[in-house]
Amino acid sequence: MTSLYSSPEAKREILDLYDQKLEELNISWESMEVDTSFGHAHVIATGPQDAPPIILVHGSNGCARIALETYPNLSEKFRVYAVDVPAQPNKSSETRPSMKDESYGIWMNEVIRALNIEKVTMVGFSFGGLVILKTLEQDVSKVKEVHLAAPAYIANGNPLLALFQMFIPMRKYMRTHNMKYVHKFLSRLFSEEDEFALNYLPKVFRHFSMDFSPVPVIRSQNANRITTPIHLYGAGNDLLFPGKKIINRARKIFPSLAESRLFDNSKHVLSRTDNDLIEKTIINNSSSSDQRA
Repeated sequence: MTSLYSSPEAKREILDLYDQKLEELNISWESMEVDTSFGHAHVIATGPQDAPPIILVHGSNGCARIALETYPNLSEKFRVYAVDVPAQPNKSSETRPSMKDESYGIWMNEVIRALNIEKVTMVGFSFGGLVILKTLEQDVSKVKEVHLAAPAYIANGNPLLALFQMFIPMRKYMRTHNMKYVHKFLSRLFSEEDEFALNYLPKVFRHFSMDFSPVPVIRSQNANRITTPIHLYGAGNDLLFPGKKIINRARKIFPSLAESRLFDNSKHVLSRTDNDLIEKTIINNSSSSDQRA
């Protein structure tokens, strides 16, 4: 199989940055690998081993380290499993599942079974939302509830706006290596400056084969069959998956939609303040569930 990295040296450079930034989180963690039909899946586990399980799924061109930084306090309440999605610039297999079928759902359910966990809460950002929804399409039996932040797979934004404001600057950087295009790209995607993204993404743009396939949307009949409670968080200034648009469609197609919230001032990558609110909601919701039990 042809590697998704431009060279072994480029892969090592990206993964070295992954490791460096993981250490900077200053948390106690362990690295795990589980086997799937799509190759090995790398998982970072943290938090008390006897705590309720929660799986974090990062976005496109990301890694588990990003998910851990986004929700840093979940490990006080949960046994956290931050999963590296395959065929992304991280430590999982380079085998790329298809977005057009059940592959991502099959992959994630294999990970859940390999971890031997049940009644799991799942949290996904952007492309991680697609992975989680496909997990529910494939098998809902081991998932307690899901929290989706600016998720893919519900509704898409204007492709021409995304082309001119994001993907053309990305391509210009790939051709010129001029950092002004990275800053332009990030300014449309991120609500706030992100030091890790500023160091990580230029290496990904230059040295990793990204997936530019069109992002599909879930069929209404499939959404209607999902019974797992869904908590949905949209971003008002999201160019890729506009918050109002995904919330409006979700209210029509998901009978199990438990909550929807729009963060008016956030772009696709939500602000620290809004991510903190999502984290508190996840923790409070789990505490309420424990009291009811």
